[in-house]
Amino acid sequence: MNDFVVRPEDENTHPPDASVNFNESVYTNGFNAASPVGGWMRLGNRINEGYAELSICLYLPDGRIACQFQRPSITGNDRFDAGGLRYAVVEPLKKVSMTFDGELLIVHDPNALRDPKTLFASGTKVPGHVHWVHEGEGPVHGGEPANDAVQTMYGRDFSRCHFNQHCRVRGEIKVGAETFAIDGHGWRDHSWGPRYWQAIYFYRLFVANFPDGDGFMLLKITDKNGVTRRVGLLLVGGRYEQILDMDLSTQWSEQQDPRRVEIGVRTANRKAIITGEIITLAPLRNRRKANGETLESRIAEGFTRFSWDGRAGYGMTEYIERIEGGKLSGFPL
Repeated sequence: MNDFVVRPEDENTHPPDASVNFNESVYTNGFNAASPVGGWMRLGNRINEGYAELSICLYLPDGRIACQFQRPSITGNDRFDAGGLRYAVVEPLKKVSMTFDGELLIVHDPNALRDPKTLFASGTKVPGHVHWVHEGEGPVHGGEPANDAVQTMYGRDFSRCHFNQHCRVRGEIKVGAETFAIDGHGWRDHSWGPRYWQAIYFYRLFVANFPDGDGFMLLKITDKNGVTRRVGLLLVGGRYEQILDMDLSTQWSEQQDPRRVEIGVRTANRKAIITGEIITLAPLRNRRKANGETLESRIAEGFTRFSWDGRAGYGMTEYIERIEGGKLSGFPL
């Protein structure tokens, strides 16, 4: 029996439950195979709170970042379309598209993202357009847990239902007068259920694609009690292999940002050593009020060049952790 169920209709939105923080989101990333350019877009409907989370982060070849973060108002959970960002299902479980038309903020020094209020007040803004189409290179993985005993990817209080897929990606990014072709690979996910970023104590997520269609999704996640899970997949020859074990070593910057990673993984069929060099890191954060106090999380989004068996591929390194007493909960693990 499969632990998860995913149906073609799960590509559509789902009726929200009574949770104040019910969230249904779609995320796509895409990177050009021939040059270091690409990025990610996410739209999360928080219908019970009356707004969507819109996030766009594009990594340009010269180290600049073009981005946008908004909370546009929404009145229903019947579509993914807010703030100029739209998501469409072309063929369920096989092909989707995502398009943004609107203003982008140009970030010349990514460290400026550590003070977003100042950056958004004074930063350079230009018209932007992003359009790409994702076509599955592997099967969809995950879905709705089959029963209450199934361990979900992130936990019951963070996107209880979640599926993802490695993809072939084609499209373009326009930033002001500049145009960048995207002809390469990427990844997408769709999730729904209660979600606050602060439900994650800390995790390290790695997602990448390689020119031959192989790829991986690897997650190390630790709860407040220090219990750690290591889960993930290697995509080899169009098939997913569940990992049985994973080791992780991180090299850090003086600002406690990840700079380089070395990952050792084992499946039933193979062992792999994967290294990653972070090309450009977007140091983001999320805050919310709860019981009179402000809860804050660091969300480090690193555009990364990975190496596996002599092959080079692009993808994302994502480090999320609570900030408590001014300290990162997961550093230096």
